[in-house]
Amino acid sequence: MSGEREARREPGCPIRTLIVFGTRPEAIKMAPVVRELSGRATFDVRVAVTAQHREMLDQVLDLFGIRPHYDLNIMQPRQTLTDITTRSLTGLDGVIADARPDLVLVHGDTTTTFAGALAAFYHRVPIGHVEAGLRTHDKYQPFPEEINRRLTDALCDLHFAPTPAARDNLLREGIPARGIFVTGNTAIDALLATVRPGYRFRRSELAAFPSPGRRLVLCEAHRRENWGEPLHEIARALRVLVERNPDIELVYSVHPNPVVAETVREHLAGVERVKLLDPPEYADWANLMGRATLLLTDSGGLQEEAPALGLPVLLLRDKTERPEAIEAGTVIQVGPHEDAIVREAERLLHDRRWYEQVARARNPFGDGRAAERTADAIEYFFGMRPAPPEPWEPGTAGG
Repeated sequence: MSGEREARREPGCPIRTLIVFGTRPEAIKMAPVVRELSGRATFDVRVAVTAQHREMLDQVLDLFGIRPHYDLNIMQPRQTLTDITTRSLTGLDGVIADARPDLVLVHGDTTTTFAGALAAFYHRVPIGHVEAGLRTHDKYQPFPEEINRRLTDALCDLHFAPTPAARDNLLREGIPARGIFVTGNTAIDALLATVRPGYRFRRSELAAFPSPGRRLVLCEAHRRENWGEPLHEIARALRVLVERNPDIELVYSVHPNPVVAETVREHLAGVERVKLLDPPEYADWANLMGRATLLLTDSGGLQEEAPALGLPVLLLRDKTERPEAIEAGTVIQVGPHEDAIVREAERLLHDRRWYEQVARARNPFGDGRAAERTADAIEYFFGMRPAPPEPWEPGTAGG
């Protein structure tokens, strides 16, 4: 199986692995992989960041103690997708030429992900995709992530599928089974290492939530397909929810993109029991989720993380590449629709039996060992272990 790829390396040398990411969500989910590979003598790890996001990325790098070997620092005000793609591709071309990796690892569905895979392909370097195989089968939802992910999978040699359903998507597209490994999602690895009793918030204002006698509702919504009227509907629904339910308080993590921030503040700035925050650092946000009663989001990663904490989720998207969460009952899909958001949120807030059913539903995304399985699979691919790792299956320990 290793063949030509193993021949690229000196016999007995570690696998030169270049890990590429550019945004906060990628950094969170790749941090366990960086840690796992760096702790094995079989790997020589280098990290390259595009800094497609700058400040939010740096928060995660600091939290997990990651010091990039290459930092392209491409972020510019009001950057377009074309800007991100071209600057990432050009910069990573030089990084790969300098690092001469045996393997390039990318994650998920960002523009950095696709650019990193394409740059590696141009250099004829094998590529591994962490969190491969997620699909909505609608190229515009989520935009541009669905196509970024599909194109990346088409370029890759190793596919680390978080769930059996993601593996099945890849098989249907003709991806060879020998390069697909079901690992669970590294998001759960990161979360379980971060949320803990007695956590001390870096932003002290967060320690006050929830206030005595109130329940905490969290929101994080910013996806491009929700820009415009859908985001207005979301914000109006949140205001109605707060005004009709005096025992709740809302904390909204507001993405810094002006399109998002201006819409959210138009409807929610100054509203009683609503706190609009710049995005908290990952550890603060994760531990705040541990205190919350309900999460409303259009995020992909939060659909995976919240079930691990027993936190019900209302999904503010009409389509999701993570249908396992809906099938398992941990996520309720309402879309960016005002009436549905209010109706389903109030049902969870007022129907205790229904709330407990959603909160206790099985987590379909992982057991905290995804990075370990990923490292094992890479070693197998390069002929350094005799058998592939056992695939993770929902319902096994921790699932």
